This record gives sequence, structure tokens and C-alpha cells, in this order.
Amino acid sequence: MRSVGRVCAVMLLSLTAHAQSLTLVELNCENLFDYRDDSLKQDEEYLPEAIRHWTRKRYWRKLNNIAQELLSTSDNIPDLIALCEIENDTVMNDLTKRSLLRNAGYEYVMTSSPDLRGIDVALAYSPYAFAPVCSYPIRVKPVKDMRPTRDILYVSGRTVTGDTLHVFVVHAPSRYGGERYSRPFRMAVADRLCQSVDSIQMIAPEASILIAGDFNDEHDGAVIQRLSRQRLKLLTKGARGQNGVGGSYRYKGQWGSIDHVLGSLSISSKVDTAYIHSPRFLLEEEKLYGGYRPRRTYIGMKHQDGYSDHLPVVVRLHL
Repeated sequence: MRSVGRVCAVMLLSLTAHAQSLTLVELNCENLFDYRDDSLKQDEEYLPEAIRHWTRKRYWRKLNNIAQELLSTSDNIPDLIALCEIENDTVMNDLTKRSLLRNAGYEYVMTSSPDLRGIDVALAYSPYAFAPVCSYPIRVKPVKDMRPTRDILYVSGRTVTGDTLHVFVVHAPSRYGGERYSRPFRMAVADRLCQSVDSIQMIAPEASILIAGDFNDEHDGAVIQRLSRQRLKLLTKGARGQNGVGGSYRYKGQWGSIDHVLGSLSISSKVDTAYIHSPRFLLEEEKLYGGYRPRRTYIGMKHQDGYSDHLPVVVRLHL
């Protein structure tokens, strides 16, 4: 009986400690499409008969790989998961309810954006850690030469401490056409995001705000600098991983961090740790440049049993 009591006490202490923390994971899933045609979107590349031969089997393998990747980021399941490059509600339902994540009990909210390919963002959350009160998409008005882009997802809710937490999930336009050419497109997203943050801060200057996503911009780039002027702090600045990993993304042998988590000043004081999750199974050797790179789903048009071309970014907070 004493041994049972000790076990129960240890479990209780573990649950209590977990309840006083919150873990956020951000991941760009690298084109997580289903395998069915959407006549309203340009998703033809990811169909069974298309050039990538995106079959039902490959789709479900990808879902379970992403689920395994997310579950491996924390000893306990992550409380919040900000996801980029999700095609639609079907994919999110399959990921949270039918993949290896199915027993974690996640719920989710997501956008339905005007992005031409049908790419969206989503927030999965554990109902035991976060209870949404309000959520909606924030449309970004295109500037000159800019294609319709992903909506920003906004979700506000209550944490286990009863405090209100405001969460934004962002996937800014890529650098297609060059960094200078495409910079105004990302700045349009940053400006729209800052408008929304400002509206919260005007009412509640000490509001707890988290912003996570793929910004397609480095920590010292124009987008992050713009957000920093909004009394936001880059929580993942300098984040590193294991196995020589120096960022969330690798291009031509150079590590870069284009996936970020930012927080209001009230949140920044609660950060326990921030890092890139890079266990060996998420990596592959890069023969041309040396070292490792993320083990992605496709190399060119060649399919491999990979995960994503991005690595997860993890931030743990003390509540």
C-alpha cells in the first residue's frame, strides 16, 4: 500500500507541475494535402494520378509521421500546436482524430483562406490546457502584384490558471521571386497582424499574446523588426537543436530560422525554454554540403518516407 501511495504521489506531482506550464509547438508540415481533388483550388499536384503520385497510402503515412513528430516534442503532449501548410478541415480531422494523435484528445480551429493552392493554418489544442472563447480568421488585403495569401488565425481562450491567452497563427508569403521583390507581401501580413495586436493592447496593455508561424523571414528581417516595434519579443531568437541543427530550415547547406514564436512582454517573462526539436529520426545526411538537413517528404519529385522540410519550434512557458 505504501508503494502504491508513493506512485500516486509522484503522478500527482507530475500532473500538478504540468498544469503550471504550457508547451507550444509550431510546425510547417510541408504541403499536407489530402489526395482528393478540390475543383476550387490548385491542388492538382497532390493527386494519385499527378506527377507526385500522392496516393491514399502516402497521405496516411505522412499524417502518422507528422503525428509522431509532434508527440516526440514533449514528455507530455504539447498543449498548443500551431500548424502551417494544412490543406483543409478533412486533413485536420484525420490528423487529430484518426492518426497516431487520436488518443491525445486534441480539438482544433483553422482558417479557410483565399490562397490559390488551398493552403491554410490551424491551431490544435488540448482541452485540458486551453479553452477557446473566440476565434476567427483575419484577412490580409493584397498589395500590388501580391497573390491572395493565407488568413491569419486568431484564437483567444482560457488557460488552466484562468488567465486569457491570445494566440495568432501566421504563414507569411514565400520569397518566390526574390527576397526584395516579395518583401512587401510579407510586410502586408506583418502590418495586418500589428493592427490586430494593437487593438488588443489598447484594451489590455498587459495582455498575454503568443504569435507562431512560418514568417519566411529571419530573426533580423524586416517582418520581425516590424513586430518588435509592437511591444512583442522574439521568444525563439537564437533557438538551436541537437545534432548540429542551427535553425528550423536548411537551404543550400545553411541553417536559417524562418519559423518563429513571439510573445507580449508579459509572456516573455514566463519562458522556461525555447528550442528547435531535432532528434536524429527527423534528419537525414546532406552529402553535398555536409551535416544534416530535415528529412522531408519529397526531394524534387522523388517521394521518401519523410516528415517535413521544416523542424518543429518548441516554447515552454511557466504559467
